[in-house]
Amino acid sequence: MFAFLSNFTGGTVSSEILLSVAIVLCAVFFEDITTFVVGILAADGLIPIPIALISLYIGIAIGDTALYALGAFARSHPRLAHYIDHDFTSPFRSWLEHKYAFKVFSGHFVPGFRFTTFVASGFFRLPLRTYIPTAIAGGVVLMVTLFSVSYWFGSFSSKWVSEVRWGIAAVFLLVLFFIARHNIRIYKEQKNLLGGRTTNQDIERSGE
Repeated sequence: MFAFLSNFTGGTVSSEILLSVAIVLCAVFFEDITTFVVGILAADGLIPIPIALISLYIGIAIGDTALYALGAFARSHPRLAHYIDHDFTSPFRSWLEHKYAFKVFSGHFVPGFRFTTFVASGFFRLPLRTYIPTAIAGGVVLMVTLFSVSYWFGSFSSKWVSEVRWGIAAVFLLVLFFIARHNIRIYKEQKNLLGGRTTNQDIERSGE
């Protein structure tokens, strides 16, 4: 991604526009990685900080909107529509609706939860009046925090050997990846546990 974004840096207006568009597109799909890389590029003076932050915000906002829309579109599919009120998804829906605003806000900070939480919000058609401001707030806080950390790291390591510098950055991103895998595994275990409890309750009720 660094090589991809750095190809657009040239110090001209046209190159800044191209870099801004590239950042928006990358942030739509990989907000964490893009924010971290862009923070280092800004520290190196390859992109102005205002353009970097605005581009990141636009990309994250588009991504959040697209995920909700994807879930809303999925509920209209005949093969998926029957899962809206299905026993298989009811444990997750109950978990999501409990402290919903907090779950949407933290979806930006817990690797692996953003996609699941935001798509499910659209699939279950949870209120946009809660989703939009909470998703925006979470995205802004994540962007500012991660950008500040990466900008500091970029400034601190500006004189390091390039391979060492980006090697450390890659390790950091790899840690985020493994955290995401761990969180997804925990979620699946909790979902199976809740699903098992629901099934047992249904059996007990049917036997009464």
